Amino acid sequence: MKTFSRLAATVLCAAVLITPGTAQAADLNDPALKDIAMQLVSSAENSSLDWRAQFGYIEDIDDGRGYTAGIIGFCSGTGDMLDLVRLYRDWKPGNVLEKYLPALERVNGTPSHDGLDPNFQNDWRTAANDGTFQGAQEHERDRVYFTPAVNRAKQDGVQALGQFIYYDAIVMHGDGWGDLDFSSIRQRALNSGARPPAQGGDEVQWLHAFLDARVWTMKQEPAHEETSRVDTAQRRFLDEGKLNLERPLRWHVYGDYFEIP
Repeated sequence: MKTFSRLAATVLCAAVLITPGTAQAADLNDPALKDIAMQLVSSAENSSLDWRAQFGYIEDIDDGRGYTAGIIGFCSGTGDMLDLVRLYRDWKPGNVLEKYLPALERVNGTPSHDGLDPNFQNDWRTAANDGTFQGAQEHERDRVYFTPAVNRAKQDGVQALGQFIYYDAIVMHGDGWGDLDFSSIRQRALNSGARPPAQGGDEVQWLHAFLDARVWTMKQEPAHEETSRVDTAQRRFLDEGKLNLERPLRWHVYGDYFEIP
C-alpha cells in the first residue's frame, strides 16, 4: 500500500540479539525480530503470518493504486512495482515480467491496467516461483521501506517496537510525497508537543502520539480508515510494555486473531 517517492536507503546498523522476556535494547535488523516484523505486516496486508507465501500475491484492491502485489504490496500505480521489475530485469534479463516494463511506465501514477491485462497477474505468479524474483522483492522491501524506517526510528531513539511502528507506517503511507506520508505523520506527532527519546521525550508517550497521528492520517483515506492494525496490534503491544517486541505477541487485525508464541 504505497505512495509515490520514498526515503533513500542508508547503511544497516548492527543488530542486538534478544530472547523472549529480555528488556535490553533491541534492533529490528536482528533476523528474529525482522521476521516478526514481516509476520506482523503480513497479518494486516494478507491475513496470514506466512509472509514468504506472498511473493505471488497480486490483485487490484480498488484503492486507486492499480495492482497491489508481492510481500510488501508493490503497486503498479506508485512506482515501486516498476522499480522492482526493472531490478528483476537487471538481475535476470529476458524474464517473464520484462515485457511489461513499457506498460508499467505508462500506468505509473494511475490506477490503470492498460497494457498489463490479461496476462500480467498469471505472469507475476509464475515469476514468484523464481528465487531471483523473490530476492529482488526482499531487496526492494528493505531498500525502500525497512531500512529507511528502522534508521529513522533509531535516530529518534526508539526500540524494536517503535522501529516496527515506523516501518508499518512507511509501508502504508510512503514518504516524501505529501501531507499524508510518513514524515507528515511524524511531524503531526511533534506538533502535538510529544518528543522522541532522542529529543528528551518519553518513549511510550512519543509512540502513542505517533500512533494518534497515524490514526488521523488513516482516516483521511477511505482505503485505510479501518485502524485495527494500530488499535488492537501496535497500541496493544505498547500498552503491554513490549518495547522490544517481547514474545508472546497476541493481536487482532481486521477481525482476525494472531499469535506469535
